[in-house]
Amino acid sequence: MAQFEDRSFDKKGALWPFLKRIFRYSFRYKKWMIWFCIWVCIVAIADAAFPLVLLGMLDNVVTPQLEALKAAMDAGIPFEMDFSGVWLYAGLFLLIGIIQIIGIYFFIKLTGKVQEYVMYDLREEMFRKLQKLSFSFYDRSASGWLLTRLTSDTDRVCEVISWGLLDAFWGITMIFFCLGSMFIFNWKLGLVVLIAIPVMLVASVKIRMLVLKYSREARKLNSELTASFNEHINGVEVNKSTTQEYRVSLLFRGLSGRMRLSSYRAAFYTAMYVPVVLLIGSVAAAAVIFWGGSMAIAVSTGITIGVLAASFEYAMKIFFPIVDISMFYALAQGSLSAGERIFSLLDEDIDVKNKEEATHIGAIEGQIEFQNVDFHYVEGHPVLKDFNLNIKKGQSIALVGATGEGKSTIINLVCRFYEPTGGLVLIDGKDYMDHTLQSLRSQLGIVLQTPHLFSGTIKENIVYGRSDATEKEVEAALRLVSGEDFLARLDEEVGEGGDQLSMGEKQLISFARAILADPKIFIMDEATSSIDTLTEAKIQEGIGKMLEGRTSIIIAHRLSTIKNCDRILVISKGAILEDGSHKTLMKQKGKYYQLYTRQLRKERLADLVG
Repeated sequence: MAQFEDRSFDKKGALWPFLKRIFRYSFRYKKWMIWFCIWVCIVAIADAAFPLVLLGMLDNVVTPQLEALKAAMDAGIPFEMDFSGVWLYAGLFLLIGIIQIIGIYFFIKLTGKVQEYVMYDLREEMFRKLQKLSFSFYDRSASGWLLTRLTSDTDRVCEVISWGLLDAFWGITMIFFCLGSMFIFNWKLGLVVLIAIPVMLVASVKIRMLVLKYSREARKLNSELTASFNEHINGVEVNKSTTQEYRVSLLFRGLSGRMRLSSYRAAFYTAMYVPVVLLIGSVAAAAVIFWGGSMAIAVSTGITIGVLAASFEYAMKIFFPIVDISMFYALAQGSLSAGERIFSLLDEDIDVKNKEEATHIGAIEGQIEFQNVDFHYVEGHPVLKDFNLNIKKGQSIALVGATGEGKSTIINLVCRFYEPTGGLVLIDGKDYMDHTLQSLRSQLGIVLQTPHLFSGTIKENIVYGRSDATEKEVEAALRLVSGEDFLARLDEEVGEGGDQLSMGEKQLISFARAILADPKIFIMDEATSSIDTLTEAKIQEGIGKMLEGRTSIIIAHRLSTIKNCDRILVISKGAILEDGSHKTLMKQKGKYYQLYTRQLRKERLADLVG
């Protein structure tokens, strides 16, 4: 299985398709998104209105009052200050603040809702896709890697939809309303700020991308460092015995040094970010103060103290949204890899699926035929080539041979976990690829080497594939597999993965689960190899009854358990080397004879030693 690593998506143009696709999920909830945009605009307008309140108070209340006071003092007339205007603008300020608070509450609530619903949609879609994907996908995918997609990758992507979108949209609306207000009152001061915006935006994004680049590098090196540490601490005896201590120490030192450099660079650019942003913002604000102050002093230009104060406020306010936009950009770039992993899973082709014209296979009798079947897991490395096999209904077939010779492949093809790359697999004379997967698999009983139980009770695990089974049917299935001991324990919890039961108990339950479906084709893939001899003997008592009237294919670790099968096939390099009953093959004294007698000698020797 190929090892998966985090992939880096640095190519130009990768961000927009990612954002376009991820935001399609959020616009499934169009009503919420529309209200989100409305409330963000309301908050941005309210935020942009604060300097206007200040402007109005300075020009309409403070300045006239001060001018009147000065005129009265010059004339020696008593003057009483009028504070009613101050109360008016204070109330207006409070009203805008309340509107802003309400808006913030609603857009945070809406963005949180959209985030959780999109996260639900993504996880549900991925899990559904994982249930449909073929075994070939799992052959090259680590379960931990898949789990990361459903958890941390989904969290990171949904942050872009929620808080990232909030920062970006609020930032854009704030810039729009603030600049608009500045250009209305004095376009020259607005132009000063407008020129500074792209400079600040480019500098902000560039620094954040450098932080992201070196942070990624440091995380990757940290993983390598941890792996190297574990490997060489666990293998310290080998290092000492082969005198490799100095060499591995140098290797570790090199990794540690590279990580130190990357971490330092990430910290350096993080420390630089705020000072650079403040510097550009301060230069722009200073320019506004200088030009605005000069124009205010030169009375003929018509700039009032209120306009100057409001322009300065806008000059300061307008740079915070730029910081938020750059944060959104960095967050989106940082989520690219997570998004690509999620969408590559959702876009993964399903190798084994129903044809559009597939029909229900109907009740099967159990005849299986391989006609000139070719199959490979990896192209250029055939497992089966021109393979032919005919199994009559009701026959019991045992497959024996060394590991990797094709036994499990034959079973996987019968179950249609994989499909032949050439030739046909026929069930009752019909190409099974012309029929639906569900209609075939629902008539198969499969017991694997390592049984898997789901959290819940013993009974829930037995009826897992047949929830409509009656108490009598469950009881009959248990008796058939010699599992009478479970009849009084059906409501007992099995624990996660069945960890509260022994391996033998888990296997008995898996046998009962398989037989409860009353399958026409029964498959056992080394189903008794991982259990103790006593449990195996107990299962063997019921196997004869289980296989009665059913076509069965058995892969057995212990050859003594398959002596009673109708046919025993010795598989070698994807071909049938020998075919016959136990007696026939023993008389031939070929490969099966050698395998059986060798195993018998080992068992007898083990008994003598024991």
